[in-house]
Amino acid sequence: MELNNPSLPNLSEYNIDSSMFNDSVNRVFTVRNIVIEGNRRTRDIIIFRELTFREGHSVDIKDFPEKFEEAKYRLINTRLFHEVAITVLKFDLNFVDIKVVVDERWYFLASPHLKPVDRNISQWLFKENAKLDRVDYGLKILWDNMTGNNDKMRFYFITGYTKQLMVSYRRPFIDKNMKWGLNFDIALGKSHEINYNTIDNKQAFLELENKDFARNFFNSNIEVTYRPAFYTVHTFGAGYSNLRVNDSVIKLNPNYFRVPQNQIRYPQFSYKLTHRNFDDNPYPTKGHAAELSILKQGVSKDINVTQLTAKAIKYWPITDKAFYTIGASGVIKVPFEQPYNSLALIGYSDLTLRGYEFYVIDGVAGGGLNAALVQQLTNFKLHIPGFKWFMPRLIPLKIYGKIFGNVGYAYQKPPLANSLNNKLVFGGGVGFDVVSIYDFNLRIEWSFNQLGQNGLYLQKKSTFQ
Repeated sequence: MELNNPSLPNLSEYNIDSSMFNDSVNRVFTVRNIVIEGNRRTRDIIIFRELTFREGHSVDIKDFPEKFEEAKYRLINTRLFHEVAITVLKFDLNFVDIKVVVDERWYFLASPHLKPVDRNISQWLFKENAKLDRVDYGLKILWDNMTGNNDKMRFYFITGYTKQLMVSYRRPFIDKNMKWGLNFDIALGKSHEINYNTIDNKQAFLELENKDFARNFFNSNIEVTYRPAFYTVHTFGAGYSNLRVNDSVIKLNPNYFRVPQNQIRYPQFSYKLTHRNFDDNPYPTKGHAAELSILKQGVSKDINVTQLTAKAIKYWPITDKAFYTIGASGVIKVPFEQPYNSLALIGYSDLTLRGYEFYVIDGVAGGGLNAALVQQLTNFKLHIPGFKWFMPRLIPLKIYGKIFGNVGYAYQKPPLANSLNNKLVFGGGVGFDVVSIYDFNLRIEWSFNQLGQNGLYLQKKSTFQ
């Protein structure tokens, strides 16, 4: 790990006297005590899990700055704390005491839920004219660090465009060795509108009125996670889904399902291997990540698809305020003969191409490559006028400028119904990223594509969020 390894470390930041680096001084110390402060809710063991040193371990004095900095990154990336400080509390002969001070986030939020249902903000604003009937609204409860074990509970009661009830729970550790975790998700709902086909490289929707619903669904999933060390996680999942569509969908697109019926029920099984080593998970500026996953949906004639997905990204710092990044992702689905319901590829989820926000490209195999050069423009903290009582701490605000480019490809078995399939498509542009408190990340981009089109686009997603 070399996220921060300066040739002349700022020793005062860690409360280390520079004379301790003198060759005549004993340079190996045993960690005697680790004192943790500021964790009113988070259990000590959750913090200890992320540290790069343990009580009883021997550490060379020259390694303290790097170990402290790495532990700080790990603790920040738990998303439990606003700030973390790690310093030497005391040297005593051959022993050292270390202090870890954390500033906890606000963990509970109950608030109205307002979210456009379209794939991105630009689609809703500029193509759907910001129609309020394309907005989900309701109540959401977000409870992080619910029991002090970095567990997360989510509850959504949604009405509006979609009628939906969703409950999820994430607990990263359930065993005393803190390696195994457990997740579960349950969602059920219905909507009056459904994307039944892709026409001219754009989603085509069927909207039913009155009491008729175009789509009814139920999804459930349970996952077991295994994190043997710090940066790698194995996730094993199993679930069950039930999807029913209105008969009009099948009439408009007989290939919507594999079989000529309006309902499918199927189990699914998954495995995912994730390796992530960033300086800041919500908005990395250095580090790398990779993910490999396999998903099996269905074991009968109703649905049968095996999907293999791989993606990776790396960030290289150029200066303290500039970096460049390259990311790649790829998907393959077998067998290649799939119904429309299983063809979603580019433009869905996190496999997107800048410049093609208004388009989707279906397929059974494909991927994308993207690159960007980024420069930090501002970095300051402020109070929101009138809300100091609610948010007493200063709110950080960082703005980055960037130039970027991307290329993608999606294969679909002929005959082809859309012009962007089976060809390289590329785009690029310039933009700004706005980063603030509680992982807020808004991308404002002016992009162009090979169709000769350009425009302003707003995004919130990133590859590994």
